[in-house]
Amino acid sequence: MELIKKNIHMDRVRTQAVSQITLEEDMNIPDQKPDVSSLCFDRASVMIDEVKPYTDYVQVRGRLCFAVLYHTQEEGCGLVTLEGKIPFEEKINMQGVQGSDMVHVQNTLEDLSVGIINSRKLSIQAVVMLTALVQELYDEEAPIGLYGEDNAEYRRTPVEVAQIAICKNDIFRVKEEIPLPASYPNMFQILWSSLALDDVECKPLEEKLALQGDLHLFLLYEGEGEEHPVRSFETTLPFSGMMECHGSKDGMIPDIQFMMGQQDLDIRPDLDGEERIVGLETVLDIDIRLYEEEQTEILTDIYGVTKELTTISRPASLRRLLSRVNGKMKVNDHVRIQNRDAGILQLLHSQGTVQPDRQEVTEAGLELWGSLQVKVLYITGADDMPYASTTAQIPYHYTLEIPGLEKEDICDVKCSVEQLQVTMLDGEEMDVKAVLVFGTIAFRNIPLELIGDVIAAPLDTHKLGTLPGMTIYIVKPGDNLWNIGKRYYLPVDQLRELNELTSDELTPGQKLLVVKGCMV
Repeated sequence: MELIKKNIHMDRVRTQAVSQITLEEDMNIPDQKPDVSSLCFDRASVMIDEVKPYTDYVQVRGRLCFAVLYHTQEEGCGLVTLEGKIPFEEKINMQGVQGSDMVHVQNTLEDLSVGIINSRKLSIQAVVMLTALVQELYDEEAPIGLYGEDNAEYRRTPVEVAQIAICKNDIFRVKEEIPLPASYPNMFQILWSSLALDDVECKPLEEKLALQGDLHLFLLYEGEGEEHPVRSFETTLPFSGMMECHGSKDGMIPDIQFMMGQQDLDIRPDLDGEERIVGLETVLDIDIRLYEEEQTEILTDIYGVTKELTTISRPASLRRLLSRVNGKMKVNDHVRIQNRDAGILQLLHSQGTVQPDRQEVTEAGLELWGSLQVKVLYITGADDMPYASTTAQIPYHYTLEIPGLEKEDICDVKCSVEQLQVTMLDGEEMDVKAVLVFGTIAFRNIPLELIGDVIAAPLDTHKLGTLPGMTIYIVKPGDNLWNIGKRYYLPVDQLRELNELTSDELTPGQKLLVVKGCMV
């Protein structure tokens, strides 16, 4: 007798660890750059260059890439961009990791602080959270039937399973040529740029993925002419396209994460030879996971009629989709600038990121706490510091309503800023309004015992001899046709036919006829 088995494709995080590191460095201004008089704007990103796993720890090597926009008082210069990097190497203790494992490291820049030490030196400080995890794919062998089942009774239980169909990383390239409006001066050099993703969607289709979204581009550039006027330019670039994805099907459940990769901006001439075209090339790094729901009938119990059958089981866990939930909330706050000596004359650019803090499962669903981090660039009324920026943190508390959610369920919440609107109230205060978007796919692990093997042996004649040739069995609470048939080595169909039952429902106290002669 042999089991018929089916492989159910699953994924899991086998082990993970978190490490917070602080990066500090005093950076000298290069000789070819002018002195610093005041700071204007800054940005940073973390690049992971190498991940080496060892027994119970991981060595991570990377760099913090930063850029600073500052004012200078030197003649012929106004705004200057300074770029640099801070390399780091961090040992992360990670119980259970092995040298052969594929370790993925995620990073979050939690804080960035830039200060002036003197006119030729800046202080750079950053706090980075590194999350190292080992994700693995594996198959659960689930029994679904029997070869040689004539002399055996078996029971199947339907189970809804969300198995992983596709797990891979890919890239999507976006290339654009953006002309300047006619009223803008020709470009001499780009002083500052910012590129952000918004409202990205990905839909699985047959053998491909359909992508669409928006790129928000902000430029601060120096124009042509004797005075080299500084201008800002901001635009939204919708993009769409198809990606080949072997095995993809319409209706699959997407769990996809997008990250900005390499970015290249340059100035290009238009048809008249004037420097009025912004060339943009960027890469989106995409982590693709597609799940497929199906109902599988799993063999959960077996007993013999003419033979003694013993099952060997093992603990296992399958996963089913609990809920797909998306939610939005509005946040609003008034923000005062930090440097009141340089009041707001005009707002130029604002950007916001969601910084999750913690989450908790409650009766209402999944409660989320965190903050919206907002950074605003504006024009001031000060001649010695015509541009300045301010930052603010707006706390949020939101509940994703997920009926029946339990603490053991798996919820990877993705959050983003859908709308950010900053308006000037007066020379010192701004009004910030934003819509935060939260989404998650909640899975529930289903612990169960999977039958791995069946051992057949002759019937125990002594045990059979203790059974009556004919008896009236009185149904007890919890009884069913299956366990009664198993006790008396009687097929369920024959037990049903012998008692002329039209339903498998039994009630305590009900009388059933059991005849030993029907067991052969």
